[in-house]
Amino acid sequence: MKKITLMMTLLFMVQLTIAQNTCAEAVAISGPGTYAVGVINGTPATIICADNGVNDQPNPGSEWYVYTPTQNRTVTISTDISANTPRKDTRFHVYTGTCGALTCFNGNDDGGSEFSSVATFNVIAGTPYIIAFDNKWLDTANNTGFSFQLTEVPVVVPPVTPITYTIQNIPTVNSAYNICVVDMNGDHNDDIVGISNNNMRVHYQGAGGTFTMTDYAVSGTHFMPSWSMAAGDYNRDGQTDVVLGSGQGLSIWKSVGSAGYTNITPGDYIFCQRTNFADLNNDGNLDVFSCHDIAPNCYYLNGGGTNQPLTFYQTNVTPGAMNLGDGGGNYSTLFTDFDNDGDTDVFISKCSGPPCELYRNDGNGIYTDISNIAGINVPTQTWSSAIGDFDNDGDMDIIITASSGTHKYFRNNLDTTNSVEEAYTNITPGSGWDTNPSLNIDNVTYDFDNDGFLDVLGGGGKIMYNQHNSTFAPVAYAGIGVGAIGDLNNDGFLDILNGGTIRYAVPNSNKWLKVALQGIQSNIDGIGARIEIHGAWGKQIRDIRSGEGFEFMSSMNAHFGIGQATTIDQVVIKWPSGVVDTYNNVSPNQRLLVVEGSTLALNSFNNGVFSVYPNPAKNVVNIQLKENLSINLTSASVYDLTGKVVLTTTDFNQPVNVEKLASGTYILSLTDSDNRNYGQKFIKE
Repeated sequence: MKKITLMMTLLFMVQLTIAQNTCAEAVAISGPGTYAVGVINGTPATIICADNGVNDQPNPGSEWYVYTPTQNRTVTISTDISANTPRKDTRFHVYTGTCGALTCFNGNDDGGSEFSSVATFNVIAGTPYIIAFDNKWLDTANNTGFSFQLTEVPVVVPPVTPITYTIQNIPTVNSAYNICVVDMNGDHNDDIVGISNNNMRVHYQGAGGTFTMTDYAVSGTHFMPSWSMAAGDYNRDGQTDVVLGSGQGLSIWKSVGSAGYTNITPGDYIFCQRTNFADLNNDGNLDVFSCHDIAPNCYYLNGGGTNQPLTFYQTNVTPGAMNLGDGGGNYSTLFTDFDNDGDTDVFISKCSGPPCELYRNDGNGIYTDISNIAGINVPTQTWSSAIGDFDNDGDMDIIITASSGTHKYFRNNLDTTNSVEEAYTNITPGSGWDTNPSLNIDNVTYDFDNDGFLDVLGGGGKIMYNQHNSTFAPVAYAGIGVGAIGDLNNDGFLDILNGGTIRYAVPNSNKWLKVALQGIQSNIDGIGARIEIHGAWGKQIRDIRSGEGFEFMSSMNAHFGIGQATTIDQVVIKWPSGVVDTYNNVSPNQRLLVVEGSTLALNSFNNGVFSVYPNPAKNVVNIQLKENLSINLTSASVYDLTGKVVLTTTDFNQPVNVEKLASGTYILSLTDSDNRNYGQKFIKE
């Protein structure tokens, strides 16, 4: 069979030197090619569309082009080409509409190397796209001309069914609320959790996707999860607890070992919408959060210890409360790290009129509203939003999925080389979200077909499949809807629970990786952890969340599709505590269980051959080998929990002086003459 490659890039070398100083004089581009831009001295573009231009000032001058494709295409405009050696600091804007009534469509500032510009987007046949290169960053000496390249490839059309499903009804999944799929007993297999009045029914997943049902009676007066449900190990006992959100308040059903579950209903009035477990103060204990529909948001801090006492706070009401959403209309909260600084930020979907909100975690309980800086505070009525790294560039993007009105797609333009907060870019036009008429209150993002790119399940009986170029295409499925999501038969593909019906994914040939976490210093579930996988695709990221979308609770195992790749070069887990675990050359099609700190002493043959004392230590630690052991030690190194060496010594005749180390937990690693390592943790007071 002949294989026809559609991804053929047509390059025609065309050099233009005609003046194009105004929008009305824009030079027509006939098709793919390389085009010359002379000295930029034309009428400036006053509408700024490039990545960091939302709050920018108008540029001094521009040169104008107009490109009208003859077919629907995926187009790339780039100044990061060999014709520009060295590269120049360029910027361009792409518009639709007519001169005098232009609308931003795309653009780029620093998308290429050495501040050059690259943007890829979909275009529609017969539609004029006006392009303006400006000289915002070109001083007189560098404003001498450069070239840009326009390439076209056919728009990738998804297969009719990237993934198919079989449907099974389980009669015993018949609780009043069957809205949770999560590991309940610490074996890292996803189970089914149903809630009825005074009863929790768990279908525990066994081998081959079989289920064993157990009912737990829960006494006392409590609320039902009429609006949402979240799960997490609230009391750190290895069993999963749940929070139930209603229109009057919330209840926590906390595990009590083999005795089942006990009810905790604090009694504070909250018109709950989305509920979450999150470690808000990063003390290793899961706190309880709830959106409030008609007032500022609320949360309970978990005091830890034996009884896990709860302290109630409400934003701008309780003295000392964190700023986690003022006013009402709070419908869904998603905790994730938007600025890649290692702590969890907060995105709030708003209904009834107010724009969505983005709060940056600045540490020590300080959350700063950066909605305006980010440019995402557009009025959109939404009950939940889909958030993930849709373009696999290492930061979290936002699709504000509308429950009324129109969807909005914002690309994160994170630049970690500076401390400036960059604005997101609205890339809705041409993305597929601008033409998606389906509205829904619940929207979630997962890689359903394991091709390595996140898709979105929302309304309209379809999945919006990621086309790998910041565009999405719908594929319809009869009867499909948002539900609790997890791997319910342990085959590496995500299944969907709707009521008592499981929609099982039929595996395709794509490969996958599932990562399960067990926290030590951090909360046991690793909620708030960032997981990265590196390979031929570049980098994919996931954040562990408890509560996603509006109503449902889904698996806390991180799922990655890797398409046809045969190996994963590296898996990196960044824990809320600051610990970083790293695995190299990981095989696909497996569940990788990561215990916090487990890779900090890799190649350790035995971590029990010596002890350290005193522990905790103030000034020095002594090394005591176990009896009858003969080991020729050559060096000792002390690591902090990020894996950084903070102290080394080769003198074993003296105690190890740790007086200058900051308070915290460390790993003392001994190396012998055979290059074997032996690790032991200690605490520095």
